[in-house]
Amino acid sequence: MYPAKEQWYRALCERHSEDIQRKFTSATVAICGLGGLGSNIAVALARAGVGKLVLVDFDKVDITNLHRQQYKAEQIGRFKTEALAENLKEISPYTEIVLHTVKLTEENTVDLLEDADIICEAFDNVECKAQLVNTVLERMPHKYVVAASGMAGLSSANTIRTRKVTSKFYLCGDEISDVRDGLGLVSSRVMLCASHQAHMVLRILANEFEV
Repeated sequence: MYPAKEQWYRALCERHSEDIQRKFTSATVAICGLGGLGSNIAVALARAGVGKLVLVDFDKVDITNLHRQQYKAEQIGRFKTEALAENLKEISPYTEIVLHTVKLTEENTVDLLEDADIICEAFDNVECKAQLVNTVLERMPHKYVVAASGMAGLSSANTIRTRKVTSKFYLCGDEISDVRDGLGLVSSRVMLCASHQAHMVLRILANEFEV
């Protein structure tokens, strides 16, 4: 049995202050790509009490995802959107979740993401990353986009950072490492980058910005 909604909200206010929690609760954040980055971003934002999450992915959970993504073994074979929504409801039952089990394209991006205040790019494909960021910057210039580049391997956690590219565009990661260079993706470092993205989203919502 879940706690009452008001009890849930008051507990978050005690942690974040009522003013900041009001901003979190009234926000809509889109997460595009629900793999190692996106699934961890979603969990962090749900725990912070962000009011509405728009989840976008067309893929299904695979056994190779489980070492770094927020899914369960019993969810293998299910659409990531549906599986993650189920898990998020267990974490934050009063977060509104909208699912788009489709592939983002230049044609559908604006329509699918128009309600979001902030858009998180969390793809593992370079072309998809570029398409989303460019579409948002060019056709949705009033929206914030928080993207990622470089989180592979076992390099120092201290090289993962958040950089302000423009007034509406933030980039998280080391901007260098690549899965093709060696070890590939390690859960802890991927989660570090995802945490940077989620934290930047919360800072933007709280009117705190990188310089």
